[in-house]
Amino acid sequence: MHSLFHPNPVSSVTIRFDKKNMFSLAAIQAILLSRGIEVNFSSSPRDGIMIYSLATPQAPDVYREVANARTRSIFIAGGPHPSARATEALEHFDFVVIGEGEETLPELILALEGDDDVDEVRGIAFRSPDGIRKTDPRPHVNLDAYPPFIENFRTPIEISRGCPYNCKYCQTPRLFGTKMRHRSAAAVAFYSRYLSYIRFVSPNAFAYGSDGHHIALDRVTELLTSLRGRVYFGTFPCEVRPEFVTDELLEILKEYCANTSVHIGAQSGSDAVLSEVHRGHSRRDVVAAIETCRTHSVTAIVDFIFGLPTEVAADQLDSLELVDSIVATGGRVRAHYFTPLPGTPYEDEKPAPVSSKVGKRLGKLARDGKVSGQWEPPRLRRKKTNDLKQRP
Repeated sequence: MHSLFHPNPVSSVTIRFDKKNMFSLAAIQAILLSRGIEVNFSSSPRDGIMIYSLATPQAPDVYREVANARTRSIFIAGGPHPSARATEALEHFDFVVIGEGEETLPELILALEGDDDVDEVRGIAFRSPDGIRKTDPRPHVNLDAYPPFIENFRTPIEISRGCPYNCKYCQTPRLFGTKMRHRSAAAVAFYSRYLSYIRFVSPNAFAYGSDGHHIALDRVTELLTSLRGRVYFGTFPCEVRPEFVTDELLEILKEYCANTSVHIGAQSGSDAVLSEVHRGHSRRDVVAAIETCRTHSVTAIVDFIFGLPTEVAADQLDSLELVDSIVATGGRVRAHYFTPLPGTPYEDEKPAPVSSKVGKRLGKLARDGKVSGQWEPPRLRRKKTNDLKQRP
């Protein structure tokens, strides 16, 4: 595993390819190449430096792969899960890049290739003779200083990072801070020239250019008017907060963008739950956003999380009632089952059970094409799948 056991295994640098992590892998490749570090992709471990980016659902499989590897490798982990659980990750990996890796990862690789002292690399964790060593953290990066992709591996452009709302279930403010940072319109326009369909990554696309609490219509307009081609703003793979869905913003969207839908993060139809998770908006805000979309002939695609820790039957019925009203007026819903994520206030909380009434109703709406996603525990989903396979 570690270079102590595999002398000089740094003849190559390889990123472990995983289609679930396309956006981060494209950025890693671009950042390393911009620093003169040649890099390859592989679907399995190789000799040399192996780089993994992973989220919590992927961790067990990744740990198993690394533990079973028979390569002369130095294994480096980054991403949301290792950043929050560096000590756990170091049971399998040699180094963990904590938080944003744009500056840290190239510096670590160059130190390893030059046999330099990794103690001088900020923002990493590793095992030392004295135990786990964590170096000093780095400040958050300026997005304009780093490419989102290179020409042969193109992805949506990350336009914003950070979130001021501190939702209890979310890793974003813990990883990227509570102050929003934005890639400049000029930089976005430059990279958009390589895309036929221009899409974006942001915790709240409609907050572009702002502090995250307010709409900056002038900055949004500057961004959209700087682009050429088919622009999709406020829809997959990002979402928007409901209180940012206004008449003025939808008018701008309809003038400059190709999408006729927006992806809204509601997360619950219960004001009690929204307040508990520190969501920062109310059910009324969600209802108003959906009505604004309807007025402008824009389809609302609305996210809900079921099984949040304090959720009770009445809260789930509030959410279900809102789901029904959304689909009745032409909107669609994406349902998710709550997953405790490390580094968040809810990391040790258990999901609330989803009532059979709610599950059956969501199932019917899914069969009708009105709801997508997963709203049940993975074990229960697997059991239902197995039951279906066993039917004659």
